[in-house]
Order: sequence, then C-alpha cells, then structure tokens
Amino acid sequence: MRNAFFGIIFLLIIINLFQNCANKGIPKGGPVDEDPPEITKSTPENFSTNFTASEIRISFNEYIKIKDAQKQIIISPPMDPPPVITPLGAASKEIIIKIVDTLDANTTYAFNFGQSIVDNNEENPFSYYRYVFSTGETIDSLSVKGSIKDALNLSPDTFVNVMLYEIDSSYTDSIIFKEKPKYITNTLDSLSDFSIDNIKAGKYKLVALKDENGNYTYEPKSDKIGFVEGEITVPKDTSYVIKMFKEVLAFEAGRTKQIGEQRIMIPFEGDYKGTQVELLDSVPKEYRYQITKDEKTDSLYYWYKPKIEKDSVFFVVKNKTYIDTLKHKFRKADKDTLVIKALNSGSLNFDDIFTIESTTPISSFDKSKLKVIDKDSLEVPFTSRYDSIFKRYEFPIELKEDNRYEFFFLPGAFTDFFEEKNDTLKYNLRTRKKSEFGNIRIRIANAKFPLIVQLTDDKYEVLYEKYTEDSPIVDFNDINPKQYLLRVIFDENKNGKYDPGEFLKVKQPERVSYSKPIDEIRANFDFIINFTLD
Repeated sequence: MRNAFFGIIFLLIIINLFQNCANKGIPKGGPVDEDPPEITKSTPENFSTNFTASEIRISFNEYIKIKDAQKQIIISPPMDPPPVITPLGAASKEIIIKIVDTLDANTTYAFNFGQSIVDNNEENPFSYYRYVFSTGETIDSLSVKGSIKDALNLSPDTFVNVMLYEIDSSYTDSIIFKEKPKYITNTLDSLSDFSIDNIKAGKYKLVALKDENGNYTYEPKSDKIGFVEGEITVPKDTSYVIKMFKEVLAFEAGRTKQIGEQRIMIPFEGDYKGTQVELLDSVPKEYRYQITKDEKTDSLYYWYKPKIEKDSVFFVVKNKTYIDTLKHKFRKADKDTLVIKALNSGSLNFDDIFTIESTTPISSFDKSKLKVIDKDSLEVPFTSRYDSIFKRYEFPIELKEDNRYEFFFLPGAFTDFFEEKNDTLKYNLRTRKKSEFGNIRIRIANAKFPLIVQLTDDKYEVLYEKYTEDSPIVDFNDINPKQYLLRVIFDENKNGKYDPGEFLKVKQPERVSYSKPIDEIRANFDFIINFTLD
C-alpha cells in the first residue's frame, strides 16, 4: 500500500514537470514584419542601355509574390505579344520576365509594377517599382504629368490608363480604336494624378481610357474616355487635366426576337428616341402596332395585332441618319396579359405624382371610372397623362399635408392594346406633415444660363432637379431630410439635359460644378446656400 501511494505521488510530479516544460516551450511570437522586400540584384541592371536580352531577372532578399498583375503592371510602350512574367500566384525570391515581342530600336521601355510586388507572409508591398531599359544608347527622361477628373461625378474612376500617341505622318484620330499607344501609365487604385515617364521629345495626342477590356484600345460600348484637345508638345512645363466621360453611342438596332405571342423585341444601342419601325410586308387594313421601351434594358418592343400568319417578315428601322432592314422569323411565345401596378406605395412626397404602370400598352382610359378620395371622403380633382413609351399613366393631384388619398379604379377603367380590361384596383397613400421636410434656397454666383441644378445622393443618383434659364436663385422645397451633394450643369446646348463629349468631333463634355459639402438637411429647417460656380 505504501509503495502504491509513493508511486502515485511520483506520477503526479512527473505530469507536473511535463506541464511546466510544455508551458515554457509555447512560443510568444516575435514582432510583425513591416518591412517591404528589397532587391538584391537585377540582370540586366535597371536602367541598362543598348538592351538586347530576352530575359530579365530581379532578385529579392525574401520570398515575394505578385498580386493583381493584370491591373497593377503597366508596360510602356505596350508589348505585343506581352512578356511572360513569373511568379503569378506562387512565392519566389525572384521575378523573371521573358520578352516575346521584338523590341523597337532606340526606344526606352518601362515596367511599372505598381503595388503588385508583396512579400509572401505579411504582404508588405514594394511600392511602385519601375524597371527601365533602352534599346538605344540613352534612357529617355522626359515626362508628361497631370490629373484625372470625372466630367459628371465628383470622384474619378480608379485604374485609368493615360496614353500618348505619337503624332507622325501616319497618325489619325481613329488610331485609338485599333492601335496601342506609344506610351502608357495608369492611375492605379488610389490616385487621380498621373505621370508618364521616360518618353522622348515630340508631339503627341494625350488620351485617358477607363479600359474595361484591358486591350489599350478605345471601345465606346464599354470604356470611358477623356482627351486633351489638339496635340501636346514634349518637353513642355504643363500639367494637364483630363475629364473622363462615357460617350452616347450612335443608334444601332440588333437582331429581333419573338418574346410574346404578339410582341417582338428589338435590342439597340445608343439613343432610341425618334426610332421608327416600319413593316415592309403587306398587312390587313385593321393592322395596328405600337412601340414601347423596356425600363431596364436597351430593348424596344414592337406590339402588333392581329397575328401575322407568315414564317418571317422584314422591318425597316430608322433613327436620325440610321437606317437598316431587319429580317424577323416568327416563333411560338406566351401571350401577354394585362397587369397593372402602382409605382408609389405608402406615402407621397409633395413633388411626387401617383403613377401606374402596365405590362401591355394601354389604348384608352375611362376617366369616369376613377375616383380619388381624401381622408375626409371628399373627391379630389385629378388630371391624367400617358407615357406610351414606358406604358405609364400619371395622375397629378394637389397634395395637402397630413392627408390620405385613395385611388379607386372601377373595372374597365383601362383598356389595353389587345382589348383586355382591368379588374377593380384600389391604392391608398398618405402625405406627411410639412414640418417633416426641409427647404433649401440656393443663391448662384457666376451663373451662365441656362443651368441644371441637382441634389444627388453619395452615388450621384439625382434625387431633385430644377432648371433655370435666368434666375440665380433656385428653391428646393419639401425635400427629405438627409445629406445631399449639390451640383450644377452648364446646359450649353439648351436641351435640358447633361451632354457628354464626343472624341471624333473633338467635343468636350458640358461643364459641371460641385459645391463645397453642404450641411445635412434637417426637418422643419430652411437652409440658404451660396454657391459660386467655377
């Protein structure tokens, strides 16, 4: 028994010793590495001249990897085909660049790595490293500097390519659609300033692209563009400001598609307004058609009756100077039916108009089958107007504060294109007290009329808008309390809307000015803002 007791004591001592040893062996961890990797050797050396190598090796003092190579690494002038750069997604102590393209003589090339080089563990970046070499005897050392702005929005896009095209005997403005630039840089993800370095003296076209497809050529369907008018001369002590904009495409119709029993979709790009669609085939006297637009997509709908008993027909589509003939093949599709929904729900602001939208075009509205009743059960006078393109009926009424309104539609108030009628419809809405809203008076200095004055949210979505042709004082009354951005558009062509630029027509976008940040609008307060336009 005594031996067993001492055996247990001995075992407990051994376990305690192991626990103490284990605790002493737990690593506490050292300081976090915050140092970026360092280059130990480059072969050939950086800034080499008379360069003839087909491979470049850049060695580091620790394992590194390359992140976001497609966005971050910019090669100027661009190489075609591009070089093979490793490692991508793996760790290594060196970067290897294999040059596949035939290099131009007497040309300075620059590899701009941006923020792509990071160490393997903590990803500390080796920021904005540039490897430069020349196939000639000297390194070109001139630069073109400037900044990027968005023509309409307060903040510019990130990762904008800024490019120089050499002005020589073969240059035309259309070169940006089909050829890569002579020199290029990129604003990366946090900069609006740019510097195109290591270029030679000469005359150039300076263009900026939000190059969505990464091919260094301008594709108006997807890319934003900005440019400096005329040519620039290098060297010249000038800092350039480039305003980026998205061009409005020229109208063009696409292939038709049968998507309803008596509805054909015509996809398009550009400005659809004024589009005409004419059926070339013979039709009966009672034949009718109507054109509407999809709310969200660039698609027109051609509604027709009666059914066309043919396999295919031809349409002529016209829009300004555009004209094209489209062949359409009929297919089986589901019948469209009339469904009506209200675009307002819950409450109406004082600048709102009660609006309904239908799935099929409306042919007629019987005013006698609508009653608008307020909270005192009194009838409210109304008017109506129809937007045939978007299949919407608006019903303006005089809105009073702290009131309720019932819109009651009897059956048959609406008759659609296919003679289908609505069932009973009832919508209840209310207005709030005036004290729940704020008011702004804007006093504009340096006004050049006409002006479009807008209040937007932080994503530049227009929430309120006023047009002024002669008054420097603009009032926004009964607006929702919140934070707004205030901007003014100089409506130079007096068409009531913002117009972007056109590259080939050497047309810059209309001027836009933002005010300094304004105070958050509060309920039951009147604000006065003095806005001096730049």
